[in-house]
Amino acid sequence: MKVLVIDGCGRKGNTWELTQCAVDAIRGKYPDTVFEELVLAKINLPLCTGCSNCFRLGHEACPHYGTMKDIIKKIDDSDGVIICSTTYNFRETGYIKNLFDHMCFMLHRPYFYKGKALVITTAGGVGQAQCAESIASSLAGIGFNRCYKSSFASVSWNAYEPREKDIRKITQAALKFASDAASGKLHSPKLKNLMPYNIMRGMGQHYTSDSEYPTMDGIWWTAPERRNAAYFPQVKISVFKRLFGSVFFALGKALGGFKNTKVTYRK
Repeated sequence: MKVLVIDGCGRKGNTWELTQCAVDAIRGKYPDTVFEELVLAKINLPLCTGCSNCFRLGHEACPHYGTMKDIIKKIDDSDGVIICSTTYNFRETGYIKNLFDHMCFMLHRPYFYKGKALVITTAGGVGQAQCAESIASSLAGIGFNRCYKSSFASVSWNAYEPREKDIRKITQAALKFASDAASGKLHSPKLKNLMPYNIMRGMGQHYTSDSEYPTMDGIWWTAPERRNAAYFPQVKISVFKRLFGSVFFALGKALGGFKNTKVTYRK
């Protein structure tokens, strides 16, 4: 099993202590696991400029594609991803926010259908749960199949030592995540994830190469393997969920056809 550890912290402090507990727990149960560490503070990913190239032309046109393509490949090649973040103002660090900004096109074109993630967050007092939820929401938006969250109040800023109950908590979350990642099982999506997926699928029908405002969304969603599928074709869903998705596909297609909701990307 391959696990990518994305370190979104500015330094290896409290959050990293708990991340190491998670890594140790997984190694103990799955000794053949290969871990790769990606330290966002060291890769010098420039700030997203909001140029919209990824939406209009494809993410290959991103001015920072040289860095992003390697990150996307690392996530793609892994069986699971651990993301750790200190809590800044009840949210994830700027390093992680910037990474998600660069993958914002995946909110239009969800991609990581097989992704499994474990999110680890800490705060000196409060806000860690909101931080974990923010990261998990972004992961769900870009297509991740399942996300596990584990957040902690570390209390100390300088000499943190995880309490026994915190070690038990992170160990339990880590092993649950690892078991799922190792299984390769693709879980059926929740209804709340089917809604945006199919609204974007519907709206994408209006942005084909021969439309007034062609974008990569149109090319993506009109591809034969996606055009008539209510979710990633690789993931099995029930008849009810297919019908549910079709309703929101029709809604998205209707919305995309209105003049006032046309996306032109004009600056």
